[in-house]
Amino acid sequence: MNSSPSLALLLPHGQLTHLAGVDIVILALYFALVIFIGFYVKGSTNTSEEFFLAGREMSAWIAGLSFVSANLGSLELMGWAGAAYQYGMLATHWYWIGAIPAMLFLGIVMMPFYYISKTHSVPGYLHLRFGEGARAVSAVSFALMTILMSGVNMYAMAVVMQTVLGWNITFSIWVGAGTVALYVMLGGLRSAIINEVLQFILIWAGAAMIPILGLIEAGGWTQLKQNIATNIGNANYTHMWTTLGHFSDNPMGVHWTGIVFGLGFVISFGYWTTDFLVVQRVLSANNLRAAKMAPVIGAAFKMAVPLIVIVPGLVALSLHNPDGSKMFDLVPASIAKVTGQHSYDDVLPLMLIRYCGPGLLGLGITALIAGFMSGMAGNVSAFSTVWTYDLYGAFINKKASDSHYVAMGRWSTVVGMLISIATAYLVMNANSIMDYVQALFSFFIAPLFGTVILGMLWKRATKAGGFWGLLAGTASSVAMFIWVQTDGTALRYIAMSPDAKPMAENLYRALWSWIICVAVTIVVSLMGKPMPHEELSGLVYGVTPLPDDGAKNLFEKPIFWAVVVITVFFVLNLIFF
Repeated sequence: MNSSPSLALLLPHGQLTHLAGVDIVILALYFALVIFIGFYVKGSTNTSEEFFLAGREMSAWIAGLSFVSANLGSLELMGWAGAAYQYGMLATHWYWIGAIPAMLFLGIVMMPFYYISKTHSVPGYLHLRFGEGARAVSAVSFALMTILMSGVNMYAMAVVMQTVLGWNITFSIWVGAGTVALYVMLGGLRSAIINEVLQFILIWAGAAMIPILGLIEAGGWTQLKQNIATNIGNANYTHMWTTLGHFSDNPMGVHWTGIVFGLGFVISFGYWTTDFLVVQRVLSANNLRAAKMAPVIGAAFKMAVPLIVIVPGLVALSLHNPDGSKMFDLVPASIAKVTGQHSYDDVLPLMLIRYCGPGLLGLGITALIAGFMSGMAGNVSAFSTVWTYDLYGAFINKKASDSHYVAMGRWSTVVGMLISIATAYLVMNANSIMDYVQALFSFFIAPLFGTVILGMLWKRATKAGGFWGLLAGTASSVAMFIWVQTDGTALRYIAMSPDAKPMAENLYRALWSWIICVAVTIVVSLMGKPMPHEELSGLVYGVTPLPDDGAKNLFEKPIFWAVVVITVFFVLNLIFF
């Protein structure tokens, strides 16, 4: 997921380390390579299909790795490593139940409809199913939030580089933004995808040493759990489900119903099945079987991500000095800003510096930068596509040539990046904006999932039902957010418990807004005239003959591998229950 529980930015409080010559060489080689990829693929991105959807030529493995990499930005890595230090194993829910079932559902159930409809975007599907109104609401909100998130990624990267290496913030913003804009403008989605696969490999190469060396220092997993229980005075930090029986039993202040229905169903399915940033990667697959397999492959790799994100936070919790005191005593960002201590979000850079010497440190820093750039590239390439197809091409210039739309895509990449830079400076002067941007992004995900899922599974849903359901769900989400912001006690009504903490708000607000969206869509649709079946062909289950995906044996069937992945998912949850 994009959103993290600890969204406060790292606060400058002194340079942590410096790079040796070999580290600088590794970093310079990385920047040179990503720019080279942009120039290399430019010659094969001449049509809109090639620029915006990579020519639909990607294999299942490339699309799958890109699919999960686009989500694996450094905000994600650092935010959830900090959350693991703050909340323990509970943070793993955002990687497992908050991702795996939804990714498999996208591949097996929804991808055939996205793929055979030949839509270029999720708003494009809404146009085919529910008309221009639903497309406009979805496209405007998505374009706005995507470009803002790119700016937030940009600023976060600059602050991390200032904190860890002492780099100037403006230098980091312009170098990062300029590099991403250049390779996306040159090679479009094809360039972004190739770089995301490279960045995925770098992230693992740079971050994998931390949990390995950390577990060795801690004395293994069993000893790590004992150390945490001693340091915290609580043995529940290494369990995922045992403390979710009541809001007051765990540090997150959440209940299992919020985790299962709010996170595991609405937020997760909303993000992984309707957020065009990730769906666009799967749409680039070269055939239907590859399109179905890509999310399954992505889910398999997603299950392993807690190793490089959650474990470093737990290692920091477990380490202690010879006198028995905690080695890392991290605090919330609001306190760190005043006292100069390290905040929760500092835990990943601190672990990186602790375990990586010259060479490995360069690889680790490159991994962090690759994560940030992956997040920026994913946002700006998705923005370029939605702007060109669903706003400019749909409402401003409907009859332009294909080459004109490609040129618009390149220019919108540059303009989008410039707006992102402006957003980065805006965030710099008001840190709380980052929290609000993340909240704004979440406003649209839950109701959009309600609209899309009814559109695909219920042929009785009408255009008016889809539009008014999406609008009502979004408006209700915004209203609940304002309610809690102006009256903190409102949280008890939204989460249905006086013991609920802020983390529970997002889970239950998403659940309520989804329910309102679905209810309004159903009521309005039943009041209207059913759509003719011939208009629903290719868009809705029950009136669409699904094409064969070409699998010839059991091991080629996406459903077989989906069953394997979901089985491992259940086993892991039982092990860490």
